[in-house]
Amino acid sequence: MHVIDTVVQLAYDPGVSPNEGGLPGLSVLKKVMGSINLFGIIAVVGSMAVSAGVWAWGHHSGGHQAEANGKKGVLVSAGAALLLGAANGIVTFFSALGSQVR
Repeated sequence: MHVIDTVVQLAYDPGVSPNEGGLPGLSVLKKVMGSINLFGIIAVVGSMAVSAGVWAWGHHSGGHQAEANGKKGVLVSAGAALLLGAANGIVTFFSALGSQVR
């Protein structure tokens, strides 16, 4: 019976928590993720510039479909920039929220 009680206890509380120095290469992984985030932000700047150009071209040429697609592109680019910029804060918020679940 003692083994069954231990397994049941592990199912409720495995005792695992994030460990800063648990694996080698963690600093390299952080740098890689930061670089990927930077590339994403640079790509969003380019997509916003192209979308704004399509929006302006569609507006001045009477192309309603191009104008609508340009507007959508600008909004999607703005949303992507918001999420990329807030990625650390969003993950930290939900990680802290999740650690409070008992």
